[in-house]
Amino acid sequence: MKVLLIWLLIVLASSPANGIASEDEAWAALREGRAVLMMRHALAPGTGDPAGFNVNDCSTQRNLSETGREEARLWKRLLGNHGITEARVFSSQWCRCMDTAREMDMGAVTAWPVLNSFFRNRGDGDTQTRQTIALVNDLEPGAPVVLVSHQVNVTALTGVFPRSNEGVILALPLSESPEVLARVSPGR
Repeated sequence: MKVLLIWLLIVLASSPANGIASEDEAWAALREGRAVLMMRHALAPGTGDPAGFNVNDCSTQRNLSETGREEARLWKRLLGNHGITEARVFSSQWCRCMDTAREMDMGAVTAWPVLNSFFRNRGDGDTQTRQTIALVNDLEPGAPVVLVSHQVNVTALTGVFPRSNEGVILALPLSESPEVLARVSPGR
């Protein structure tokens, strides 16, 4: 009985906690199209957006700092180290997200308004989250998928509060309570 209890404790201690897979398994799932990477934009100092914000005018927005641009470029190496040399990249229309996505240099960037921040309009969060789930689940098989968005969007979908330039690898298909396989960042 004592040996069985010790064995059980060893198995539990070595098993992923809270359904989180090993990081290697998460990267394999992303590479093989069984998962997506949803991330928060790189460093853009401040919170929210200034008064007079206009999605079509970067001068009215909070933008990436030079450090943020450098952070975003680190994703190319991290993804490459895990066998991902190109991706289908979808981004919020906010300049800090589009710039993060472009600096990653993983392929063409497509603006997806459902990834736009709802920080000021929290009532839009549930609708945007459901639309994000539907759009991702409707994607055809192909290159890995990267979603560049905002803290509120990532948190609404996953319950994870990401740092700037941090992402979560989520198992497919997405649901309203998706399985988080790993939290990842090129700075870790």
